[in-house]
Amino acid sequence: MTTLPDCQVPGLHHYKLGDILVTAVSDGFLRGSMTVLQNITEADSSAMLRAAFRPAPRHTSLNCFLIRSGGRTALIDTGAGTHMQASAGKLLQNLEAAKVVPAAIDTVLMTHMHPDHSNGLADAAGSAVFPAAELAMHEAEYAYWCEDQAAEAAVTATSRGVPYFAMARSQAAPYRDRLKLFRGGEVFPGVTALHFPGHTPGHSGFLVTSGSESLLIWGDIVHVPEVQVPRPEVTMQYDVDAAQAEATRRRVFDMVATDGQHIAGMHLHFPGTAHLAREGGGYRLHPDAWRFEI
Repeated sequence: MTTLPDCQVPGLHHYKLGDILVTAVSDGFLRGSMTVLQNITEADSSAMLRAAFRPAPRHTSLNCFLIRSGGRTALIDTGAGTHMQASAGKLLQNLEAAKVVPAAIDTVLMTHMHPDHSNGLADAAGSAVFPAAELAMHEAEYAYWCEDQAAEAAVTATSRGVPYFAMARSQAAPYRDRLKLFRGGEVFPGVTALHFPGHTPGHSGFLVTSGSESLLIWGDIVHVPEVQVPRPEVTMQYDVDAAQAEATRRRVFDMVATDGQHIAGMHLHFPGTAHLAREGGGYRLHPDAWRFEI
């Protein structure tokens, strides 16, 4: 009798940019309600997903990215860890499939400290999952989540019991002695940090460049691409400053469409890379095709 598989192949996809190897590493996905989308009705957003042949309620991809450059290895974001849904938290098993052990990662770059991006930093005992890594994030991100008591009090009142600030502090704690805060500039060989505030105060993207090739890993510029690409005014309940998040999204859309910039996103459908082009009075996302060669 033939044994049928019970899971997919490892969630890995490699991109060669000159001398740098970028690997998309899936952390799985999260199922979520459409009610977290703002400036659109639930009926309209659900209809947009169905029209794109996507599940409604939404399935949100969680992507992390390995950067191997100059003999060093960085990881951008760490996924949901074991703290969220069973469909997420797949980063470590996919790193194992890529033959990358956590101790080989010397830098962890954070787009921001929301739990689906940072809960993979520490294990259940509070120890660093990446024992040799420096933790790097925008200085405004660390200040907001780990030092701003007034913000914590305000958000806790509307967070539906989710301890966002406590989780961020506990995940960052094991790296306190190897914490690197930046405002921008080169943060890893060939990787430049760009400040994209709004979703969180220190939300950042990372431009990976080698020679004439580049890839902008834009973080959470969109969460639901089928909705927010054609409707950039749609914000998320999780946005710290929704108006600023919308303005940043419009600015980044204009920039990447004008420049023809290759992009990657934490919530674009795996493997998470695409181009964004103007179409009519708006934009259209053109996801990359899967490719065999590296």
